[in-house]
Amino acid sequence: MLAPPGGGKGTQGIRLAEELGVPHISSGDVLRDEVAKDSALGREVKAHMDAGRLAPDELVTRAVRPVVEQLDGYILDGYPRTRAQAEGLDFDAVVYLNVGDEEVIRRLLARGRHDDRADVIKERLREYDEDTEPLIDHYADVLVEVDGDRDQDEIAADIKARLRPRPPA
Repeated sequence: MLAPPGGGKGTQGIRLAEELGVPHISSGDVLRDEVAKDSALGREVKAHMDAGRLAPDELVTRAVRPVVEQLDGYILDGYPRTRAQAEGLDFDAVVYLNVGDEEVIRRLLARGRHDDRADVIKERLREYDEDTEPLIDHYADVLVEVDGDRDQDEIAADIKARLRPRPPA
């Protein structure tokens, strides 16, 4: 799942995973789990989180790859986030939820989390534009672009219809 912060990756990823009967793997959940376990990896992640930074690619990859390597099918949410994280990862499909900045800002401010402030959101969007948007071109051959600026049920139905296996030509 590719989308800007607040673009619906989690919501739609969970729905799609349930529909397909596969696990939903959120990189954020994996990282928070490592922090909660107080593992060596978790302590490194926590240091970045406490400083208000995203964990570096190498650290996120060390956390997420072992989880997905043991699975046949899954929905990934929040990973890969950069070209470096995408190296060596091939997918059957990459769902890109296309959501405009104004809608993202509205959604994130409505969540009411302590770090969902306008200045922080604008920085997250800048990082997304710089780091994650290049993945749209990287995965062009398997990209399924969906208008993510609609009702959740409409988005889910669109994703389901567009991922339905096509009969051979």
